[in-house]
Amino acid sequence: MSTASRLPQLAGRFTSRLPRTVDVRIRRLALASLIGQTLLVVTGGAVRLTASGLGCPTWPRCTTTSLVNTPEMGIHGFIEFGNRLLTFALAAVAALMLVYLWNLRKERKDLFLLALGLLASIPAQAVIGGITVLTNLNPWVVGLHFLVSMALVVFSTLLVNRAYGRTGRFAAVPLPALPGVLRPVTAAVAVFSALAVMLGVVVTGAGPHAGDADAPRNGLDWDLVSHIHAVPAYLITAGTIFALVMVIARRISGPFRTAALMLLGVTVLQAVIGFTQYYNSIPVLLVAAHMLGAALLMGAATNAADVARSSPVK
Repeated sequence: MSTASRLPQLAGRFTSRLPRTVDVRIRRLALASLIGQTLLVVTGGAVRLTASGLGCPTWPRCTTTSLVNTPEMGIHGFIEFGNRLLTFALAAVAALMLVYLWNLRKERKDLFLLALGLLASIPAQAVIGGITVLTNLNPWVVGLHFLVSMALVVFSTLLVNRAYGRTGRFAAVPLPALPGVLRPVTAAVAVFSALAVMLGVVVTGAGPHAGDADAPRNGLDWDLVSHIHAVPAYLITAGTIFALVMVIARRISGPFRTAALMLLGVTVLQAVIGFTQYYNSIPVLLVAAHMLGAALLMGAATNAADVARSSPVK
């Protein structure tokens, strides 16, 4: 029998070994994706805050003659190449997720499409990163690079919720009914979180942390855009407090209570970091913590809105 004629048989044997239910392997890959996307935000922040944005001065190679960083490039080359390498690792996780979901691609289309979106977005993120280098760290391109990372955190959060059966049509345990007002409130908090992140990108583009000593800035008034950036942060806080008051007043328990408390914790942490860095000349470590907090905020806001949307209304 020729190799070509055996291919369908071999493919059948391979797919027969893949999961037919959402098992621990799929759940672990979903969680690895969320952790990895959050870590990518941290390593991207390290690139910027250590002035390593041009540590690999070319793209897709690190130098004109090498795919990887060289000892002569020092710590900056190592940091920048490490960030690039993580992108490929996340692409591998997303691809493996699609493989494991192959037998479930019709039954669990929600998981398959989320995993497909993650895989499709990661190469796009790599291309944007290349444009960032080729434009010598144009602040608007750098900002777009960060915003795509935030979108991937949102997708990964939804993937984890669906894979663990917390939300969606295939929730493992029926969610308790919630007051109808919590759906628009948590959706608004998620929108304001995205707006705060977008404005935060503009603030960073006007500030001193450019990723390289010679990188251009966007030319806007840093102090003014910082105050504008604070407006959606206030609205996030108000919406989160309202949701928590409803939780306490209506004695709501279960996943939404946990989601609301988590959102409040992240919101307060971000506010403390934001005010502290503003009044202390935006030190590097606090900026890094604020970038990590932005990823955690997007995850927490997405989780709260997802739980509220999946819960019945009373």
